Amino acid sequence: MQTLNLYIISDSIGETGLKLAQAVAAQYPDATAHYLRSPFVHTEDKLMSIIDQAKQDQGIVISTLVTPGLGKLASSYAKEAGVPLIDVLSPILAAATAATGVTPSGIAGANHDLNEKYFDRISAMEFAVLYDDGKDPKGFLEADIVLLGVSRTSKTPLSLFLANRNLKVANLPLVPNAHIPDEIYQIDPQKIIGLTTDASVLMAFRRQRMIAYGLNPDTAYSARDSVNAELKYATDLYAKLGCYVINTAKRSIEETAMLILEHLGMDTQ
Repeated sequence: MQTLNLYIISDSIGETGLKLAQAVAAQYPDATAHYLRSPFVHTEDKLMSIIDQAKQDQGIVISTLVTPGLGKLASSYAKEAGVPLIDVLSPILAAATAATGVTPSGIAGANHDLNEKYFDRISAMEFAVLYDDGKDPKGFLEADIVLLGVSRTSKTPLSLFLANRNLKVANLPLVPNAHIPDEIYQIDPQKIIGLTTDASVLMAFRRQRMIAYGLNPDTAYSARDSVNAELKYATDLYAKLGCYVINTAKRSIEETAMLILEHLGMDTQ
């Protein structure tokens, strides 16, 4: 199996470079990716030693340096050493400077400042945890988005993903004959999202869960009639509420979240 040694050099935490490295590695599923992350690189000696190590490992360097001088040094030193280096931000910053006539600040980690948006995001994350799985019905009245769905429709990960966009999200698992909190009928249907899935996907998951627990997978819990009844119950409720419905069976968390944001007329960037 081939190996990809991806060196991520940053003068901040290196999150941008890591995400790019992961996106690249995803295009080579048959290769083993090693992410060698070097955050908070602020000296020339440290920068050159990382590139020297990348040369020994036949690695690829992804640089998101913005500290004046370090980015150019990284590119020139890597070129001399014969190390592939991708300077991610410099071409974009140059284009932005040409378009605006404004010189970039050169402040590392400017995107991660502890500003008001940061604290709003933390608050939204805490909200998602507090009101996960319908723990407290009053959360539905305070939420920006309310997710409803049967098991395995990604309610909790979606709540956390959207919370990272500074949105307060509450969710409620749906079980036939279970009580639906009165608060659900008191909120604007526009902000309610009904999540569903395919019966075959739900059945397969439940069988796998039973096997993992060392139990018989062929029970009412995973039976088609039971699964179909749950999905019909959810569908009927969504029709009654008049809410937007998304099938998550073949969608990633990110894709589902983008559909929700588009439906609500929110920024998807």
